[in-house]
Amino acid sequence: MGAAPSTPRSETSAEQLVALFVGRTPYPISSEFWNSLLELPLSLQWPRHRVLHACQAFAQNNYHTKHLAKLLIHLVWCLRDAMSAPDESTSAYKKAINASYIASVFLKFTIENTRTYTWEELSLDFDRTENGLENFPKDQSLQHFVMQGILHYIGTAPVSGHSLFLHHELLNFMIVAMSTQLCSGPSPEAKDVHPFLDAAMLQESNIVTSVVRRLLLNFITRPRLPFNGSSHPIFSDNGEPGVLRRVGSAAANIVLLPLYTINLLAGSSGESIGSPLADNSLLVLLVLIHYRKCILVDDLAIKNSETSDESQNLMESSAFHDNPFCKALQNSKDTQFDRADIEGNAHNDTVVRLPFASLFDTLGMYLKDETSVLLLYSLVQGNVDFLEYCLVRTDLDTLLMPIMETLYNAQRRTSNQIYMLLIILLILSQDSSFNATIHKLILPNVPWYKERLLHQTSLGSLMVIILIRTINYNLSKLRDIYLHTNCLAILANMAPHVHRLSGYASQRLVSLFDMLSRKYTKLAELKNDKVLKIVSDQIEDDNIADDMSTELHIYTDFLRIVLEIINAILTYALPRNPEVIYAVMHRQEVFEPFKNHPRFNELLENIYTVLDFFNSRMDMQELEGEWSVNKVLQVIINNCRSWRGEGMKMFTQLRFTYEQESHPEEFFIPYVWRLVLAHGFSFNPGAINLFPVEIQVERNKMCRILGKKDCLASFTSRKFFFLKTREVFVYIETRDYLHSFLLI
Repeated sequence: MGAAPSTPRSETSAEQLVALFVGRTPYPISSEFWNSLLELPLSLQWPRHRVLHACQAFAQNNYHTKHLAKLLIHLVWCLRDAMSAPDESTSAYKKAINASYIASVFLKFTIENTRTYTWEELSLDFDRTENGLENFPKDQSLQHFVMQGILHYIGTAPVSGHSLFLHHELLNFMIVAMSTQLCSGPSPEAKDVHPFLDAAMLQESNIVTSVVRRLLLNFITRPRLPFNGSSHPIFSDNGEPGVLRRVGSAAANIVLLPLYTINLLAGSSGESIGSPLADNSLLVLLVLIHYRKCILVDDLAIKNSETSDESQNLMESSAFHDNPFCKALQNSKDTQFDRADIEGNAHNDTVVRLPFASLFDTLGMYLKDETSVLLLYSLVQGNVDFLEYCLVRTDLDTLLMPIMETLYNAQRRTSNQIYMLLIILLILSQDSSFNATIHKLILPNVPWYKERLLHQTSLGSLMVIILIRTINYNLSKLRDIYLHTNCLAILANMAPHVHRLSGYASQRLVSLFDMLSRKYTKLAELKNDKVLKIVSDQIEDDNIADDMSTELHIYTDFLRIVLEIINAILTYALPRNPEVIYAVMHRQEVFEPFKNHPRFNELLENIYTVLDFFNSRMDMQELEGEWSVNKVLQVIINNCRSWRGEGMKMFTQLRFTYEQESHPEEFFIPYVWRLVLAHGFSFNPGAINLFPVEIQVERNKMCRILGKKDCLASFTSRKFFFLKTREVFVYIETRDYLHSFLLI
């Protein structure tokens, strides 16, 4: 087992070293071969088929040579050298980057082409008695050793100079190492094995907190990779492109590795677009925080169960290990309350400390990206401190305006992104101070709203307009009950706190009732026709009638919620909303058909009490000339002062809260990996079991992922949510919905 040539500068020497790495001869971990391999500039350009052949040869021989395990050990050693190297030694960083890159290429190919999901093909076991491994921790697996070294570096090493590229390449490696999830089914099972992810979950708390903090700081600060090759010799040799550009592009095409560094370095403009480091940091964070390691109830508990039903339930039940990364994010604190941590010492603490102000502003800037939306959801749903921070901000438009614009352009967004944004709004709307604040924020204009000029409109009025517009869009295009319910739930939470709702928003609210009522009336007529037809034809088919009854029941609930919304405004905020009164008076005929409806009459009594009061005041007015909008509004405003609410029935305020499903991982794990794929990470479609995929062969004969209709139906099971209206529970079956609502 001789060592490789000491100075492999020629193309022949480079090819020889790579051939030795993928070949059948095992090299000891202490061999000089490894230093020679990691110091290669590899400034040649390989054809695609040769890269593929190298990967195939490696997959065949790795079981015998254990070269992947040895390379990963050298990667950790290189990271240690890079951290201890004085003045950011170019050689130390170059070796670490090459080790990470080469490991990523061959690890990814092996994962994509594995035949057993216990990952025996990775051959992560090795001879611990080999010379050079005397100091290897005896009680650690290789994957734990590797993840500890990589995560420690990511969490503690500064992000500057040469380390920028190393951080970026390590994040690439993390995505590759965690991509074993793509090969598992949509529901985590106890038999699932994810060597590197499982090892990450076992790291000490100081490493976990430092990694979560660093990834979020990368997202906030968005460091950019410099692209001047002469200033960064890691990527060049005498002015020639190095391995990450010349060979990497071929590897990316065949092995399907998302080498962002390579793609960006290939540009000639000298400037980066966005921050790949920030994007990768967020993707890695999302994968980490949403991972769930499943464990089954032990056999002893099943054996000791008293009944067969209890035993069956225990066998089918599952639990999950705690996710330390998720907990670290949920327990994050604001650095404002501990100034000592702002300068960078928080990694020694057991709590992640972040500048919430910067995080809030950065989220507002990048909410057009689905990954940022999912991060915001994860924070407001799981981190009480961050949610409270958002609620006390006086510039809520920083977050809400990009959310409103995205909902306005719903047809250009995925349904999952729309769902996430609506859930965020629902969580925020649970707070009364939020509902009050949004009506105090006045927007000079809304340039992206095209249907009408909106000048000096409150943020609350804009929210009402956009939510109703989303409902209209859903009725005509998506026809998704869950989306309907979410929008109406937000409006219901806002209703008692509405203040000076604009005329346009008020009109849209009454028009919403009119639209739903017409749909309800049409369904009722169709149902009656179907029932008569079934009876006359003597057909014993109740399915059609049952389906129509269910849909009619759903629209009955929707109509009632809209009436509850209008009723809440008139009951709790009438003097502050003359435009709502005007809109109800202007379209009062739309309520007439439902005055005697058993589900609506009690709510309509209040609306007609208001109508009778203001109609009588209008009749008492002595008017010169014709009535105008302004004159009617002035009469309404004048009489609002004398309104005492006499004859109004007080109902319990309709209030919706958000509650995450008991098994959110069935949605979030596939969703996160869809986002990873959407950001450029390609993966063999035939190896993906996490969600359905379609394979499309393009002109260049390369395959890419084409997800089926991007909605929850692709990978969630049928669930139920319920609406509680006073004493009545109405169960509504949704189309593969994600989460449940509790109305309290």
